[in-house]
Amino acid sequence: MAKNILDFEKPIIELENKIDEMRKYEGQLDISKEIQTLEQKVIDLKKSVYDNLTRWQRVQLARHPERPYTLDYIYMITDNFLELHGDRLFKDDKAIVGGFAKIDDQKVMVIGHQKGRDTKSNLYRNFGMANPEGYRKALRLMKLAEKYKIPIITMIDTPGAYPGLEAEERGQAEAIAKNLFEMSRIKVPIIVTIIGEGASGGALGIGVGDRILMLQNTWYSVISPESCSSILWRSWEYKETAAEALKLTAEDLLAQGIIDRIIPEPLGGAHKDHPLIAATLKAALKQELETLIKIKPDKLVQSRLEKFAGMGAYSE
Repeated sequence: MAKNILDFEKPIIELENKIDEMRKYEGQLDISKEIQTLEQKVIDLKKSVYDNLTRWQRVQLARHPERPYTLDYIYMITDNFLELHGDRLFKDDKAIVGGFAKIDDQKVMVIGHQKGRDTKSNLYRNFGMANPEGYRKALRLMKLAEKYKIPIITMIDTPGAYPGLEAEERGQAEAIAKNLFEMSRIKVPIIVTIIGEGASGGALGIGVGDRILMLQNTWYSVISPESCSSILWRSWEYKETAAEALKLTAEDLLAQGIIDRIIPEPLGGAHKDHPLIAATLKAALKQELETLIKIKPDKLVQSRLEKFAGMGAYSE
């Protein structure tokens, strides 16, 4: 069986393997109709499974190691990417990448979390968990974009800000808080896209924008299901229950008014077809940019402040 198969995908994989086995005998036996029947069954099963995923299953898909990461999207969507490094205070944080690029003819500043593909690269990228210098680098790049009147695109995919002692000593909370404050009043368009995991302040540190987009099989929450389960039940066993209670999927957050748009993924998740999800996201970003660049800076900032001030309001 192939690697990185999730539990709920096993029936699909078993059918696909059966079809592959049958194809070996196609030249010897007339089994084309049986193969067609099974292929249709696979299509129907995929639709049934992926259209009815639980919240925990969405979390699992968001963490799939074959999903495109920030640099993948940058190289598939943009041209002439020029990566910029360092926060000019401590060092260059490899968990956050960013730089100037072009989406067709539109100049943009792209900033996002970056995970690794294997143990070595994950250690290099600190598993996508940024230190304070990562958030300070991100803010430096945003201010640079504002100086040259270039729109900003951020891509969120992190299990959280790095919780180590050294990160706290260097001002993790202050760095994230300053980003929230400064991003709220930057006078160029900001589009935020959740492309994988969006956990806690680690996500919020680059998450304030005029438009917040979310890929279909991603999650965005104040806490991960495992951590929530650990706090409430002193065990990770209730992570599925926690995921349901947290209402952390794209559909949940759109209904709550926290995000503005859901980007559909290929059947089975973004990892199934990198070029397709990249093309879909690029089209959405171009559409959002076209609208936002027409808005005057003062109006842009005022609308952004009102947008975030209105979140969490409810009546009894």
